[in-house]
Amino acid sequence: MWPHETDTQAFAEQLAQGLQSWPGGRDARIELRGNLGAGKTTLVRHLLRAAGVTGRIKSPTYAVVEPHQAGTVDAAWPIWHFDFYRFNDPQEWEDAGFRDIFAGPGLKLMEWPDKVAGQLPPPDWVIALDAIDEYQRQVRISTGTERGRMWLQAWMQGAAHAK
Repeated sequence: MWPHETDTQAFAEQLAQGLQSWPGGRDARIELRGNLGAGKTTLVRHLLRAAGVTGRIKSPTYAVVEPHQAGTVDAAWPIWHFDFYRFNDPQEWEDAGFRDIFAGPGLKLMEWPDKVAGQLPPPDWVIALDAIDEYQRQVRISTGTERGRMWLQAWMQGAAHAK
């Protein structure tokens, strides 16, 4: 449960640290699920900032994808933020040429993945957000790959040690 946006930010900062330290984390595939207004884009903005993305961060709702570079020059890594909300047919994913992006390096953050069902590779993590009210969010994390399970286990062990 995230009672405030500061909790979303704290989660994003911890996730950014994890992705940069977990084996293969910089090439993760993370699906973000939730209704309109659940906080998916807010989470992504905090994650991008925590990963070192500078400059304006805009929603890819109309562009479908926004590419970013995170980290420093000598340790830069690509991040792709997708928003499939406007897709009407999963085939649009293939027609847009996204297969090449998913075959390449970089973190892929995907909002509205159900709009391209059957086209995406399995996600490492699925982060589901439910808005309880204007500020509170209930959060569920599930995994879709073995490495995602390993990351979640490492995350949970880290959280246990932090207590």
